Amino acid sequence: MVSSEYERRIAARFATFDQDGNGYIDRVDFAAAAKALLAEFGTAARSDKGQALYAGAEAFWQGMAGIADRDGDQRITRDEFVNGAVKRLRDNPERFAEIARPFLHAALDIADSDADGRATVADTVRVLRALGAPEEVARGAAAVLDADADGKVGEAEIVPAFARYFTVAE
Repeated sequence: MVSSEYERRIAARFATFDQDGNGYIDRVDFAAAAKALLAEFGTAARSDKGQALYAGAEAFWQGMAGIADRDGDQRITRDEFVNGAVKRLRDNPERFAEIARPFLHAALDIADSDADGRATVADTVRVLRALGAPEEVARGAAAVLDADADGKVGEAEIVPAFARYFTVAE
């Protein structure tokens, strides 16, 4: 049986993906996340970075759908998310990280204003806000991601943290 605390946490994670709040996750949600990031950073969709972000969003969607869309309707319901993706990936967060990596890499590239492969903590907050995180949550998460307190967040910090967040144990 799923505990109420676990259920609450997973429901919050589901809501993070369900960008339009219609009760399921689909390709449109991933495209909306990409569009929001591009708008936040003033990046053109047809630019190399924009195309990489959309390609990463599509790869992320395909990976999630392959794991969680049990009925093949191209939508992931909350139940499919909880019972499919999270339970399957909880014991293998590295797999989830690999599914998310192309999108996270492209998002980091867009937020990386000085092209050093890392985003500032402030820009990481902007990414999280664009993806729907409340301001306080975004600030707290960005600060935690900057584990070495150098004011920057890189892929080596983001990808495993993202996987841990979405594959949290009961």
